Amino acid sequence: MLDKIFMKKTRRGNILKIVREHYLRDDISCGSELCTHMSCLSSNQTNQPKSAINLKSKTVLESKPLSASSLFTDSHYIIPDTNIILHQMDVIEDPAFKNIILCQTVLQEIKQRSISCYQRITQLLNTPDRRVFCFVNEFHRDVFVTKMDSETINDRNDRAIRQVCKYYSQHLPAIKIILLSDDVDNLRKAREEGILAVSCREYVESMSRPELVDRIAAKEEKKSAEELDEKQLTDSTRKNKHIVFPEHWKLSDIQAGLKSGKLFQGTYQSSRENYLEANVFLNDNEKYPQIFLQGYRNLNRAVHDDIVAVELLPESEWATPTSLILEEGEEDVGDYINEKEEDEQIINKPNVKKLPSGRVVGIIKRSWRPYCGMLQVSDLTDAVRHMFIPSEKRIPKIRIETRQSEKLKNQRIVVSIDCWPRDSRYPLGHFVRSLGPIGDKDTENQVLLLEHDVPNYPFPQAVLDCLPSLPWTIPEEEKAKRLDLTHLNICSVDPPGCTDIDDALHCIVLPNGNYQCGVHIADVTHFIRPGTAIDDEARRRSTTVYLVDQRIDMVPELLSSNLCSLRDDGARYAFSVLWEIQPNDAKIVKTEFHKSVILSRASLTYVQAQMKIDDKTASDELTQGLRRLNKIAKILKAERIRNGALSLASNEIRFNLDSETHDPIDVISKELMETNSMVEEFMLLANITVAKKIYEIFPQCACLRRHPAPPISNFDPLIKAAESKDIKIEVDSGKQLADSLDKAVDRDNLFFNTMLRMLTTRCMMQALYFCSGLFPEAEFEHYGLAAPIYTHFTSPIRRYADILVHRLLAAAINADTTYPELLDKHVLQQTCNNMNYRHKMAQYAGRASVDLHTQLFFKDRQVDEEAYVLAVKKNALQVLIPRYGLEGTLYLNDFPFVFNEDEPSQSAANVKFKLFDRLVVKISIETKNVQHQKMKLQLVSPKLNGFSVEPEKNLEETSAKKLKK
Repeated sequence: MLDKIFMKKTRRGNILKIVREHYLRDDISCGSELCTHMSCLSSNQTNQPKSAINLKSKTVLESKPLSASSLFTDSHYIIPDTNIILHQMDVIEDPAFKNIILCQTVLQEIKQRSISCYQRITQLLNTPDRRVFCFVNEFHRDVFVTKMDSETINDRNDRAIRQVCKYYSQHLPAIKIILLSDDVDNLRKAREEGILAVSCREYVESMSRPELVDRIAAKEEKKSAEELDEKQLTDSTRKNKHIVFPEHWKLSDIQAGLKSGKLFQGTYQSSRENYLEANVFLNDNEKYPQIFLQGYRNLNRAVHDDIVAVELLPESEWATPTSLILEEGEEDVGDYINEKEEDEQIINKPNVKKLPSGRVVGIIKRSWRPYCGMLQVSDLTDAVRHMFIPSEKRIPKIRIETRQSEKLKNQRIVVSIDCWPRDSRYPLGHFVRSLGPIGDKDTENQVLLLEHDVPNYPFPQAVLDCLPSLPWTIPEEEKAKRLDLTHLNICSVDPPGCTDIDDALHCIVLPNGNYQCGVHIADVTHFIRPGTAIDDEARRRSTTVYLVDQRIDMVPELLSSNLCSLRDDGARYAFSVLWEIQPNDAKIVKTEFHKSVILSRASLTYVQAQMKIDDKTASDELTQGLRRLNKIAKILKAERIRNGALSLASNEIRFNLDSETHDPIDVISKELMETNSMVEEFMLLANITVAKKIYEIFPQCACLRRHPAPPISNFDPLIKAAESKDIKIEVDSGKQLADSLDKAVDRDNLFFNTMLRMLTTRCMMQALYFCSGLFPEAEFEHYGLAAPIYTHFTSPIRRYADILVHRLLAAAINADTTYPELLDKHVLQQTCNNMNYRHKMAQYAGRASVDLHTQLFFKDRQVDEEAYVLAVKKNALQVLIPRYGLEGTLYLNDFPFVFNEDEPSQSAANVKFKLFDRLVVKISIETKNVQHQKMKLQLVSPKLNGFSVEPEKNLEETSAKKLKK
């Protein structure tokens, strides 16, 4: 036994001496089939994490492993140090790497430094055929080492790993032990101590696996500009100045700067339109909610989503975003830049309002992840250095080394960033894996799922084990606990093809003449109990993701499309909210909450429900119930709008897909009916009603949803756009904004109001889940709905937030019990943070899927379509094409347009383009470069000689069709 002694400073400044006993053992297994030592054979512990599959197996390492290395042809075990696991996991994860001894020292250090890396190495430990063994060296009497006074923690850990190598060499003399390390000092000391030690590159290059060599992470080397490879330079780049980014501050200096107020910490967000611009969003800073960055040196090697430290520039150096759409070229232009050219690209007018501007002085936390994209092969013969073009525009190009360029040039690939040296214009990275051919739909779907971090894997067996067995029926004892509503004419109203039906409705006339309106929600929590594997998985996924051609469920299909789905094929469990409502003014007289059993009479689409309502000959009880629901919904909506609720717009479309290939064959704008609004109003009413109830009973731990009011500055683009049509938009309150939008009409442009509402949507903040106990009640408001309190209750099949709310409501009405995590506000807020992230990523993935299928639709087509100008830039028009819900860029390069930034407008000859103007554009796919296909827009009308192109078909016919629609 050893005593571990350390000193701890309390909040009051007192110093406490902490003594902890550290027990050492001699019966810890080495994990090898070769071992004959009694101490290992008699060991009852396995050294594996509790979640490991091979929990009962004491021997993990093979007795005669085959060697794939020409450096070490004999059988051997590999012991990697911490840096190898941190930086070379893409190599270690390859199946060629087996029989690995992972020191407990390394595992503990990885857990502290990188959770994602820890999860990956734990996954290897849990995979039996990979033969990865965790050796508990920190509790082994013969291996444990104490820290010397002169040592750093890192040096002590390196020495502990070397001690493990020496122990195994003595303990198992029949097999070689190889230390894998990229630490020069650790390698030197290991070799001096007689340990077989090599770098990752040396070992991998001896395996004759070129694709593995490509995965080796690049190392940052400190070198001056004069030491650059002269082969990179061309006659043009020799004339330009070499980029030397400012050195990042030390962490201690950053911490001091943040404390003093000289520096600010925030999240770095790159611009989608100009690669030389970005914003840093600061938390809880009313004076500077965001700081604008412009130019290479001010961006200073930050990557989208990094947490950075920024220094505010003097006000005389503040800048403003340019009106230029600027995309970086795809070729590798070396590490040189023409500063004059950069200054021309980011020039700012002196009379334009400047934004608080700054520069990045350090990176607090990197948010690098594996990136999907394509390879831009170098023009040099036999080159191994190539550029990687990420799919995400906000990520810079990445320079990688690969010997597989011919094989990969037409593939979507995954690349990771390793470092970004001061003397490199681009970050350095390495190839991870190939996803498939460019343009293949399955490949492109995989790209968008990876890019948006959507969990897309089969449900684990532990989750499937939580499901009830079939055939399933409602037990009589459970039915007795619930309110039986099977006698009511309940129906669901959903989009066509919907199988995960969360909600159903009914409305009857009570004896006193009032209506009883009911919203019945699938009782998912009956099947998903807290603390189970299926609950953990649902919380991890947080939401169902809807793509054009597939649905990625939050819960297994047996629940989402069968047992929980409120279909019209049998009785189902439900959580019901019942209101007694006065028919004339929709005033709520009484509210009840019940766990119930319902029997849906019909699973209707919006169109079918609308047809029932409109059919004057139909008088059945179900149809009359729909008419009553529709009547009340109109009153509820009118009341919401009077209170200041916003009616915003988005351009939604749906695709008709080929039944066999699932390729898009037609695009149709989604048509909204009264029944859409009817369902929406009752879902909103249920959510608000439940929010009030759970907050009343659980004021410290209610799961709510808030929509913060946007800063007034967010509305600047909207106000300026409306002013171009001499329309004033008031934004001091949601009510004023709603009223202004209702009055904003252009009789010559019927689409004008819709576009204005779309621009308004872009000014909004993101709605967020939160724990009520961590925010003041004044911040509960949902700005868009004009609701003082709100939550999500109505979609538990596809949202985990609704599951939490169901549990709280069940506890509030004594239909179920609470559990510690449900009432822990900090645990709840962590769950809310994950739900917010997953919800945002699911939205982005859905939009990306629409964009992908739109591009596939135009792959072999050229179509002329009506478009409207959404933004006027210095070198382009950004346009909306309503027919396809598509936004695109019509570039104005190579033609003498005159840009008026104040108006704003673009003029040439007798043609002027302004905001909201109607155009006709030709949509096609640029196919000159098979590897880099992208959407192309060309002007058809108004006709501009030398710039516009000939129409595909009669423009008058096209316009007539649009007017008819």
